Amino acid sequence: MSDLGTGPRAKIDTTVPHSARIWNQLLGGKDNYPVDRQAAEKILEVFPGMADIARQSRHMLTRVVRHLAGEGGIRQFLDIGTGLPTVDNTHEVAQRLAPTSRIVYVDNDPLVLVHAEALLVGTPEGATTYIEADVRDPDAILRQAAETLDFTQPIALMLMGIMGLVRDEQDPRSVVRQLVAALPSGSYLALYDGSDTDPAYVEAIQGFNKASGAVPYTPRSPQQIASFFEGLQLIEPGVVSVSQWRPEPNPWGMPAEVACAGGVARKA
Repeated sequence: MSDLGTGPRAKIDTTVPHSARIWNQLLGGKDNYPVDRQAAEKILEVFPGMADIARQSRHMLTRVVRHLAGEGGIRQFLDIGTGLPTVDNTHEVAQRLAPTSRIVYVDNDPLVLVHAEALLVGTPEGATTYIEADVRDPDAILRQAAETLDFTQPIALMLMGIMGLVRDEQDPRSVVRQLVAALPSGSYLALYDGSDTDPAYVEAIQGFNKASGAVPYTPRSPQQIASFFEGLQLIEPGVVSVSQWRPEPNPWGMPAEVACAGGVARKA
């Protein structure tokens, strides 16, 4: 999850919490500031399950990329709302299976840019690049991504936790439609976002939105999240809690649902 800032190359503001850095803190990372740690602590006080949402969301991303680069045969990824690098980033998972994979990361937090340039280094056979842009400006994203990706070949569009930062009045579905429209047949959309299925989670997010000064986040119903996939072919198991999207086999059975839902769909 990454904030939508004020524009390219904006200065890092360490006085206001930023969702990419808060997310990094929830995942146990160190790329954050005291204001971000304080915001994360306040969220956890109201809703301790937020850390589990962060982990389960990250695990789903790993499984999605593994599926797309493996069974799906995808060799190009457009990951918008990258956030701060952690473990098993999109390019690491994809290039582990297919070293020639080409990945374009998109975010607009200058701190993310600094870390991306230093850490998001891929295989020599493939390509790993970063562009600074706002998800609400699909034209700019597509124009810059075309310098690395071949838009005549299938691409996986990754919108993991980012559309909740686009308010309803900003028409988030139109943003997704415009991005998907640029993709060729055989491409995929992978998307998840916070859902309104847990009142405690919704309360925590509402409190964060009011108190933090950061870009507000909007949890949506699973049905609203599913609407982002309209016109595409959802693959099994459809739109579900991120913890239940093709979970890894384990002795303890199916993991519990968390208040974050998503899925993967193919463009015919």
